[in-house]
Amino acid sequence: MLRVWAALAVSPVLLVVIALAVAAGSGSGDLWPHLLRFVLPQAVWETLLLLGGIGLFTVAAGTGTAWLVTCHRFPLRDLLSWALLLPLALPTYVAAYAWLDVMHPAGPVQMALRGALGLTDPRAIPLPEIRSLGGCVLVMGLVLYPYVYMAARVAFLTQGREVLRAGQAAGAGGLALFLRIGLPLARPAIAAGAALALMEALNDVGASEFLGVRSLTVSVYVTWITRSSLPGAAQIALLLLLLVLALLLLERWGRRHAAHAVAGAGSPELTPLAGLAGLSACLVCALPVLLGFGVPAGYLAWAAGHRLAAFGLPPDLWRWMANSALLAAAACAVALPLALLLAFTARRDGSGRKPGSALLKLSMLGYALPGGVAAVGVIIALGWLDSLTAGLGALAPPLLSGSAVAVVAAYVIRFLAIPAGGLEAAYARLPREVDWSARSLGSADLRLLLRVHLPLLLPAAGGATLLLFLDAMKELPATLMLRPMNMETLATALYAEASRGTYEEGAVAALALAVIGLPPILVLMAAGRRAERRAATPRVTPGGVLAPALPTR
Repeated sequence: MLRVWAALAVSPVLLVVIALAVAAGSGSGDLWPHLLRFVLPQAVWETLLLLGGIGLFTVAAGTGTAWLVTCHRFPLRDLLSWALLLPLALPTYVAAYAWLDVMHPAGPVQMALRGALGLTDPRAIPLPEIRSLGGCVLVMGLVLYPYVYMAARVAFLTQGREVLRAGQAAGAGGLALFLRIGLPLARPAIAAGAALALMEALNDVGASEFLGVRSLTVSVYVTWITRSSLPGAAQIALLLLLLVLALLLLERWGRRHAAHAVAGAGSPELTPLAGLAGLSACLVCALPVLLGFGVPAGYLAWAAGHRLAAFGLPPDLWRWMANSALLAAAACAVALPLALLLAFTARRDGSGRKPGSALLKLSMLGYALPGGVAAVGVIIALGWLDSLTAGLGALAPPLLSGSAVAVVAAYVIRFLAIPAGGLEAAYARLPREVDWSARSLGSADLRLLLRVHLPLLLPAAGGATLLLFLDAMKELPATLMLRPMNMETLATALYAEASRGTYEEGAVAALALAVIGLPPILVLMAAGRRAERRAATPRVTPGGVLAPALPTR
């Protein structure tokens, strides 16, 4: 019976994909030839160029900075090694919103340059246009490179000093050591980090639209909202889902030699960089932090302060925050029990290819769905349920697809992987002897879960709930497409202000979203510091051999 409930818990993820396939297969009438001729070629081409540019940027920036801070000593190295994570605190659309205003002809950069040069014509300085494909690649790459940085840094830390010493003894040094030893061993981790960055890029709708890129995700939104064609949006969403699957397969291919990565005795020795080399390394690592977090966050703080001094808080700010918090809290209240049920079922079934483990893995597939794709699937599935209740003569009108239920459902489907993964990891650290002892004392499944497991899982469940809550607060595509009429959240309010071009009005909401993103990054930074200390501290094995305490991600 427990497996049946677990299957029901994971069924919404499958229902969304089935709904997309059915709606896309039903056809969009005369719209499909128009989409095929005028919309999809440009959308697919710009999406591929966007992904290619972001992929190259994040791999270069993330891997290069990870190698510098892991294997070299230079000024501000300790500070920068964790400051490089800060851009993750900003949603991509918040960074794009800030950079648009910073680089605007009436913005601080161009006004300062014209003032310094004594110019008055706003068009006198032909700076590169930020509203372009290149600008979108740069802005999103500056926010997403930490995914590659984190993965690459862990890989370099766990290679150990003995592997790098062996390379140096063979004549490799400097760039050759990185290219011939460090990079090949870290390739699986780099591929995983790049795949995460690219899936985040596919999920984006705000930054792409703000910066003038007509991606597939933007096309889904425009086809649904502007053309009022749900089947047409489903057809584009299904194509977007196929692109996500292709990315996952590419990531698996990139990790096909994952077993070749090894752990040596302790973290790598730091090579000192002095003079110009040390200054250059410091600048290379500081630049992504400055451009990815410092400039946009600093500008948002300045713009918000200017707005508050002139007009006070936006009158609807508290309503936006309350709506965001209520939707996110509702998603947590639904997702956490479902994740606990799935993790407990997998625990009871044991490891291996058993139904419980398979259902747990299946529940995590929702995280790979871009928010726009999940939104289209949810609205179709809830439309079916509305039709069913109307056909059965239910007293309540069919309002599921036009209510906050749709938003919460999309949040749960997208972010169920966060508590499910966190609880799975917590269960992996919980000895099986705990279960055996409880069973020997007569504890059934429910008693075992509530009286024994749950108290031990509370720290992991609390951390996962916090991450889910914050991610849901910042989610834009699904909220934008599913929210009820006249319901605004922080994310949708910021989108509305940017669409109207009233950037200063949205600065307070943008700053609030930036602050919301900071707690998990600070926790991650603290965990990373502890992991690096463990990696640098040798331990003695039972045989008397020194071995490293390997860091965990």
